Amino acid sequence: MTRFVGIDPSGETGIVILDKDGNYLDGFEIASKALDKTEKIDDIITEIVINLEFDDVIAIEGFSYSSKGKGIDFQFGLGHAIRLQLFRTGMKWIDVAPTQVKKFATGNHQAAKDNMSVPIFKHWGFEHPSNNVRDAYVLAQVARAVKLGTATTKYQQEVIQAILSPQKTKQKKGKVANT
Repeated sequence: MTRFVGIDPSGETGIVILDKDGNYLDGFEIASKALDKTEKIDDIITEIVINLEFDDVIAIEGFSYSSKGKGIDFQFGLGHAIRLQLFRTGMKWIDVAPTQVKKFATGNHQAAKDNMSVPIFKHWGFEHPSNNVRDAYVLAQVARAVKLGTATTKYQQEVIQAILSPQKTKQKKGKVANT
C-alpha cells in the first residue's frame, strides 16, 4: 500500500503519514533529549527510518536559506543527514521549499506559521497543536498531489507544477534558466 509521508525537519521534527485516499494514519513530533548535536540528529533519523516503508512517497521541507540565528547549523545538518540516510536506503523524496508549503496550504507563500492552522483545517479538516506536525501534514498532501494529481486549487496546482518543472516555472516568470 502506497503511503504519503511529510517530514518537517527541526529540533522537534514533524512527521505525518497518509494513506492513498489522504486519510491520516499517524503524525507526531520526533525530539531527542541528547545534548550532543550529532547524537540528537542520529536519534531523529533513527525514529524517522523506523516509521518509513520502502514504497512511501516522501516530501521533505527544504532549507530556509533566509533563516538566521541559533540552531540553523543543526537544522541544515539534520536536513542533509535525513536526505543522506534516505539516499543510502534507496528511497526517493521530493524537496518542497518552505514558501511552497505555505502557498500549498494558504495560497500565500509568505504566510506566517500561526496563520496556517485555519486554512489547513478548511482544506483537509486536519488540526494539531504542533506547527511541525501541521507542516508535515501539508508536505504529505504535497507528496500525494505530486503522485496522484490531487491538487484542487489553482495555487496548489502552481506549487505542484513548480516542483515538477522548476525550470519551466522560472522561465514563465521571465527569468532565464541556467544551461
